[in-house]
Order: sequence, then structure tokens, then C-alpha cells
Amino acid sequence: VLGAKQFKVDSAQEALACLTSGMSHRVTGSTAMNTFSSRSHALLSIIIKQTNTAENGHTSTLRSKFNFVDLAGSERQKRAQTEGIRLKEAIDINKGLLALGNVISALGDDK
Repeated sequence: VLGAKQFKVDSAQEALACLTSGMSHRVTGSTAMNTFSSRSHALLSIIIKQTNTAENGHTSTLRSKFNFVDLAGSERQKRAQTEGIRLKEAIDINKGLLALGNVISALGDDK
């Protein structure tokens, strides 16, 4: 993904700082429906690794992954009264959401 970054953090504060930095790069734009309409998608993946060492010296590792996804919202152009750049963004957002819906549907098919 263009512009994606990966960071190793050792505390909740460091993780929050990464989240805050990522959120500062989100694109928003004003429409008639929403003053701060999200014009971009965001993905945050958190991988937590826990290593335990037993008294006998045996080491075990537990790894968990959480994905948080924030998709740009679909707005009806007529109600949002978008024009120009905002209209093109809305069309692209709707195309992306339609493609995502098609992928999810295909993954759920029994074929």
C-alpha cells in the first residue's frame, strides 16, 4: 500500500503516538452532508507478541493480530451536493466500496 508504514512499539503510549500520526494524514473534505467528510480509507494493524518462559526453560510465544479498518463513507451526490474534485472523490470512493463489497460477497460464495 502506497505510503504504508510499520513501527515497532513497546508501550501503549508509543502505539497511540503512531495512531495519532496516522490520523493526521487522513484526508477530509466538506460536503453539504458533513463538514469533515472522510475522503480516504485507513487501516491500522496491531500485532501483539507475548513470550513466556516456564521454570523448566521452555519458551512459548503467543502472537495476535488485530486489524482496524475505517472506510471513507459513501454519500449520495445529490444530497451531499458535491461538485468538481469532491464529486470525483465521491465517485472513486463509491467505486472502491463497491469493489470491496464484491470481494466480500465472492469470499462468502460456496462455489
